[in-house]
Amino acid sequence: MRVGLSFDDVLLEPRYSEIKSRSEIDIGSSLGEGLKFEVPIITAPMDTVTETSMAVCMGMNGALGVIHRYNSIQEQTSLVRKSMSNLVKVGAAIGVQGDYLERAVELVESGVSVLCLDVAHGHHVLVKDALKELSKRLPSRIHLMAGNVATKDAFYDLADWGANSVRVGIGGGSICSTRIQTGHGVPTLQSVFDCAGAADDTDVRLIADGGIKNSGDMVKALAAGADFVMAGSLFSGTKDTPGNIIETTNGKYKVYRGMASKEAQRDWKGSVSSREGISTHVRYKGSTENVLEELVVGIRSGFSYSGARNLLELQSRSEFLQQTGAGSKESQTHILTVK
Repeated sequence: MRVGLSFDDVLLEPRYSEIKSRSEIDIGSSLGEGLKFEVPIITAPMDTVTETSMAVCMGMNGALGVIHRYNSIQEQTSLVRKSMSNLVKVGAAIGVQGDYLERAVELVESGVSVLCLDVAHGHHVLVKDALKELSKRLPSRIHLMAGNVATKDAFYDLADWGANSVRVGIGGGSICSTRIQTGHGVPTLQSVFDCAGAADDTDVRLIADGGIKNSGDMVKALAAGADFVMAGSLFSGTKDTPGNIIETTNGKYKVYRGMASKEAQRDWKGSVSSREGISTHVRYKGSTENVLEELVVGIRSGFSYSGARNLLELQSRSEFLQQTGAGSKESQTHILTVK
């Protein structure tokens, strides 16, 4: 059996740097022609993360939000149109069964430039059929994002089926229980390592999705070969996430849940077909802009430590090393745990 490395298993070695100011660093990335973003972060298409407010906030700050699909076509297109009144670039999710084709057409007519085929197991015949059908029916300018996958073979297949970008990572999300329930998955960073060569071969963009806990993990994913990172939990509980603030004696909270949780499935389709996620409450974090700004500052610092002025330089200059469990503990702010 081979070893699968997660974010906490590795570090990037600091390299010689001639960067005198972090303003010299461009952390931007592109999904393709006309889809350049100043910040390589995408918010997840979850009903407790991305609707109009989050999509607008991300877009106004150089990133991308993907509006979730867990509603009617009319409700989702309404969210997109509201977002389009403030932006040019908006993403939206669709499924691969039922009304997915009608939904895709309506979303494109509403102004969407990125369509995300949002399923848990992307290396699947339904994804294959959907990608091929969408590629035939939609204008070539529409970017098709698909996934999730965990292996190089899966990445090659989705690229061959018509995906323009692929979400890489299965079972690593903070509220995902796929690995516990099914025994399947690959650590997200290992999947990025494995799929990076396929991304280069096919010119299909790689989006690291799942298990990302902080800006350091984002830097590691980007250095390993990702073009973007997708995040849900990092933005959960912020002002721009859907849902009301819950006042308690212990402070303010908001709901955050996986879309495979029983609560989400009941609200979305009135029944439960799987239990590969959980629902919880997270502390209210306030300003989304502040959370995003902190992540951007950390990413810029990460580029600087590798002496990289842009993503291409980061990926070409980066050297990973595997650390021990003791090294992982040393990496934490461990003053509060010292006896």
